[in-house]
Amino acid sequence: MCYGFTMTNDLFYISDGAAARIKALATQEQRLPALRISVNSGGCYGLQYSFDLDDQHQEQDKVFNHQNARVVMDELSLDFLKGSTLDYVDDMMGSFFTIKNPNASSSCGCGNSFSV
Repeated sequence: MCYGFTMTNDLFYISDGAAARIKALATQEQRLPALRISVNSGGCYGLQYSFDLDDQHQEQDKVFNHQNARVVMDELSLDFLKGSTLDYVDDMMGSFFTIKNPNASSSCGCGNSFSV
């Protein structure tokens, strides 16, 4: 276990800050969605992260929980995100989810696009 982060399993990590933000978004929506993370073609480096609130789960989705906050993703996206950490940044530059991805060989300045 790392300070400030709880390992959900050996595949994907969710920081305390990300969990708090997911729960806050769920409260604003007045429902209990999960944060869906997917990796799609596009962006400056060929692949990009997508974040959406999602009430629906497919049977093959992988579900990660931390502090009663849920993150879901499809298996293909998980292949790109194994060992990654989801975090939430709230600073003078803005507020946003970010992924620290050890599989990315390079990424753009905004952190939303990467290559492997």
